Formats: sequence, structure tokens, C-alpha cells
Amino acid sequence: MTAPPPRPPPPRPPPRPEHRRHRLSRGVFYTHLWVGVLVTIALAVICVTGILLNHKRGLGLMPDVEHAATTPLDSSLTIAELAAIAMAAMPAGADSLDPSAQVDRMDVRPRDGLIKVRMRDSASTEVTLDLATGRVLHVGRRGDVFLEKLHSGEIFGDGWVLLSDAAAVGLLITLVSGYWIWLFPKWSHKKGDGQGGADDA
Repeated sequence: MTAPPPRPPPPRPPPRPEHRRHRLSRGVFYTHLWVGVLVTIALAVICVTGILLNHKRGLGLMPDVEHAATTPLDSSLTIAELAAIAMAAMPAGADSLDPSAQVDRMDVRPRDGLIKVRMRDSASTEVTLDLATGRVLHVGRRGDVFLEKLHSGEIFGDGWVLLSDAAAVGLLITLVSGYWIWLFPKWSHKKGDGQGGADDA
């Protein structure tokens, strides 16, 4: 005598809406938690360096040279002449080297009648010159260059800039999920009260 075939299991009832909402809330909560944990260090570095960069003049990280323009801008020396003067003013005397390889950037301030020439050395030395005469106004280190590169992730290499982007995306995810965790229970509760009131009527 053969055994009767096994009965198929009864169909599972479809998930109730509150169960789906509960699973969604748990998923958002753990996303908020772990994304926040993973990007905490990067966000802390970005926040601290951003605050320091906002106050770099007060902290003495960027030399602020007081100077006023004495001649029109069209009487200024050429870029090549100013670069050569700046290189000659370097402590190591780099006037014989190629300016295009040694000069990182040149920041012209026409209103102040000066130009800031930043070098590519390890100290990010900046030479401030009078635009018209080439007179050396200041030679010193730019302390904010390290902070700028650390803020963007560039200090670890060009590819590490993406780490700063990932931290920004992580912060957005954390903010959105945090608002969801805060507002969704209130919205769900109000929606449930409205449906209950309609059923009672």
C-alpha cells in the first residue's frame, strides 16, 4: 500500500503593509548607522580642516601683507619678470631654474598692487612682490596648503580626492536616512489614525 502524496504547503498570506513598512524602516536605520560609521573619520577631517581654512588669516596660516597699489595695472612688470624675481628671492636662490617647473601658481591682487608667487617646494613658500617694481614684500611659508590638500584628500594622491566625494555622498545618505527615521514614524502614525477614523465612520 503506497503512502498518499504529500500535501502542498498552504500559500503564505501576503505581507501586511505594516510588516513591509517595518522592514523598510529597519533597512533605513541600518543604512543610516553603517554609512555614518564608515564615513565618520573622513567627515571629521573635512569638518576640522574646513573650520581651520575659514580662519586661516586669523590663525596665521596665510600671510596677509598690507600694501596699496601706487601705479596703474598696465605699468606692472611681466609675469616672467615677476617669476624670476620671486625665484631669486627664495632662500635657496633658485633663480637659475625653470620658473614653469618651480612656480606652482601666481595670485595677482590688482587692488593691492601685489602678486603672490607660490613655489613647488616642500614648504609651499610664497613670495609676495610689488606688481610695478618687483620689490619683495614678504617671503614665508603657506601653512594652509597642507590643510587644503588634506581637506580635499589630494595629499594622499590625486585619486584620493574621490574619498572626499564618497564622504560627501555618505553625509547626504546619512542626512536623508536620519530625516526618514525621524519623520516616517510620525507620518505613518498619522496615516494610521486617519484610516482608523474613516473605518469608524
